[in-house]
Amino acid sequence: MSEEQNSTSSRGDRVYRALRQAIIEQALLPGDKLPEDVIGERFGVSRTIVRSAFARLSAEGLIDLVPNRGAAVSRPSLDEAYDIFSVRRALEREVAQRLAERISPEDLATLKNHVMREQAAESPPEAIRLAGEFHTMLAEISGSAVLARYVNELVSRCSLILALYGRPHSSDCAINEHLEICTALANHDATTAIRLMDEHLTAVTDRALLPDAKGRQRDLRTILGRYTA
Repeated sequence: MSEEQNSTSSRGDRVYRALRQAIIEQALLPGDKLPEDVIGERFGVSRTIVRSAFARLSAEGLIDLVPNRGAAVSRPSLDEAYDIFSVRRALEREVAQRLAERISPEDLATLKNHVMREQAAESPPEAIRLAGEFHTMLAEISGSAVLARYVNELVSRCSLILALYGRPHSSDCAINEHLEICTALANHDATTAIRLMDEHLTAVTDRALLPDAKGRQRDLRTILGRYTA
């Protein structure tokens, strides 16, 4: 790959990661339009690079690409939301089972340090992102690239659901539940770990699937300001 190709790939990756984080942190909300020209201008990149980032986000189910209408942050239906949470519970039960059998003291220390970061979160967007990362870390530690990939995608899509249907984020509740899961894993208690994971994700589902909130008109340039650094 040439130096020019490396530069283009790097800029595309930067736009992809910034938009993805903005969606996960609910700065960009379901239904928000994503004009190529505005995003290209904000990040200082071409429309071609913006489109490559859009393609990756679309493959992960985070944005919708509609011919002749452009891109927008995805708006999962209630049926899709229930399916996403159902599949996520099934996958994360498997993650809990595997970790209870093999987790190391070093991995436990990493998880507990992450929970401490959750406790120290200074803003709701940061707390939302860190809460999701706890689950993607569990999947990565499980040693299964397949589980890590799909849990990561589902956690991201759940952020859309929470933004669209959820109550305000309750970080204290999530932190307590995360600590209980860590304790069960430390005891290598698969039965308890699976039960706690299932209860935790069921609670998240119950908190999330509420009547649709009203949309708000917001300025995309302002929203993306802190993601262009």
